[in-house]
Amino acid sequence: MKEVEILVKVKSDKEEVLNKLSKFNFAGKKEILDIYFYDKDRESLKPKNNRLWECFRLRKKDKKNYITYKVDKFDNLGKWIYSEEEETEVKSFDTAVKIISLLGLTPLVEIYNTKHTYYTNKYEIVLEEVKDLGLFLEVERLKVEDKEDIMLVKKEIFNFIKSLNIETGEELNSGKPELMLNKQGVLKNER
Repeated sequence: MKEVEILVKVKSDKEEVLNKLSKFNFAGKKEILDIYFYDKDRESLKPKNNRLWECFRLRKKDKKNYITYKVDKFDNLGKWIYSEEEETEVKSFDTAVKIISLLGLTPLVEIYNTKHTYYTNKYEIVLEEVKDLGLFLEVERLKVEDKEDIMLVKKEIFNFIKSLNIETGEELNSGKPELMLNKQGVLKNER
């Protein structure tokens, strides 16, 4: 599945943003733990050239758990465009951690966040409070067809974000795991 979204740092006050998003369909507030793993013997699952190119994640979201494998796609200049993502639910978080460990994968970074999720008929809109990183807005276009021009889809998302009248930074050319690894000094910050 193609995941086409834009992630921006939020400069506006959290309550102001929640107020502006209240006109959309509220899907709930959830506490989430994401653990990203790497494999010392597999190049694709190691940070390389100050970025994560592929990642394996275990997510705890309320009472459900998911494993996800993502492959990021970049343009010729190294700017993130979209991700190919495969995800499935797993019954036991602790058992999943044990299996992943037995497979030789090691935790790389943990991300704790609170997500306030809203929907329109075209977008998933998520205000994220990320522990140790701050406030972010992530807008994903739902149902992106393979034949669609990804750059046009991203332009559409960006215009939607502008229409919200929320003060934000520019699109981040990395995800929260990379931002956390940069903050921890594991990756060099190129931005």
